[in-house]
Amino acid sequence: MTKLALVTGASSGIGMAFARRLAAQGYDLVAVGRRKDRLDALAASLPQVEVQPLTADLSTAEGVDAVAEVCATRPLTLLVNNAGVSHYMPLSELPADKARELVTVKVLAPTMLTRAAVPGMLARGEGSIVNVAGMIAFSGPAPHTLMPRRAVYAGTLAHLVAMSQALHAELAGTGIKVQVLCPGVVATEFHERQGLDLSAVPRMSADDVVTAGLRGLELGEVVCAPGVEDASLLDAVFQADLAAFGAQSPELASRYR
Repeated sequence: MTKLALVTGASSGIGMAFARRLAAQGYDLVAVGRRKDRLDALAASLPQVEVQPLTADLSTAEGVDAVAEVCATRPLTLLVNNAGVSHYMPLSELPADKARELVTVKVLAPTMLTRAAVPGMLARGEGSIVNVAGMIAFSGPAPHTLMPRRAVYAGTLAHLVAMSQALHAELAGTGIKVQVLCPGVVATEFHERQGLDLSAVPRMSADDVVTAGLRGLELGEVVCAPGVEDASLLDAVFQADLAAFGAQSPELASRYR
């Protein structure tokens, strides 16, 4: 049976690494990106499988709708919501158009593409969804001295973590796997496009990120953190989340009285 994967942001970085790895595993591909020349070159480099280049801008409603239509009508085995933009800057300095682009690409697009793909996966009784976020999703409590401020970017990634965890619970027992993939700093063009030179910073390769994501799916990990050796640290975060959630009461906490 033919396996079909749709990968967004497939023209470079983690998305291209996913596309190449999946092609090597026999997946046909729908490769989504903004740069048609790169998508065509990717398709030409993968003659062993069928590759449909789909030029779409996921920062626009038209782009999201076009890709969602494919998600709803093609029998996807795997959806990789990878497309992203950086826009690292404090909220007070973030231009409105960049804020809108960031939230559309990293929140609205993955939500709408997943919403479009899930009914077909449910009908077929199988499928996997990988939402590419990042460890910055866990950086919210960090003091200003430790992390540069990028509130909107961090918030979009945290959305992907929470949505993926909740969707995993919703789809329990259906045969559909959900994962949020949270790498740290990765050696791609992602930062260079914003003028950030991270060449002196130790970085993981995009191929290693893909290796972790695909192996994490096999292991049943919902949150996959490729660079975190001690997975119990992640478990501790989520158990603390549940402890706080379960400790709520209709009575006002004494510290507020």
